[in-house]
Amino acid sequence: MRTEKQNISQEYIARLNASPFFIVVDYTGLKVGPITELRKRLVKVGAEIHVVKNSLFRLAAKEAGVAELNGALTGQLAVITGKKDVSAAAKVVKNFNAEFDKLKIKFGYLNNNRLESPDLLALADLPSIEVLRSKLLGLLKAPSTKLVVLLNTPASQLARVLQARVDKGA
Repeated sequence: MRTEKQNISQEYIARLNASPFFIVVDYTGLKVGPITELRKRLVKVGAEIHVVKNSLFRLAAKEAGVAELNGALTGQLAVITGKKDVSAAAKVVKNFNAEFDKLKIKFGYLNNNRLESPDLLALADLPSIEVLRSKLLGLLKAPSTKLVVLLNTPASQLARVLQARVDKGA
């Protein structure tokens, strides 16, 4: 393999090892302007997109420990990687596809588990990690709040009865 191709392959390997996920998309028919817009949107959620050479990416994926991708890499492909949330990147791709209708999700990997297009679209429909954390915190906080209200109710009712008695007597 030529030195240039080895350097590109090493770059692919570094990106795959640094990211817990990657999403492979077919960008056939997209012009430079929309791809630039997609790049900007992905940067906002901590992800990036790179056009890849299929044969070099296949070798890099194999060397990075990803399962065999033989038949899956055909056509004009780009790979989305990131260090943050896979659902945020999938959401950007889904919304972008709704606008431009040219980007097609082929497949993806999350922690070396293959995800097909429907799986990635389901991830895109999930709320953000911040929303999920706040919902979990609300669920954990609810029983203690109800306990405090329950323990406080008899005392507050007694106080209201005594206040009513004082008001009636005065």
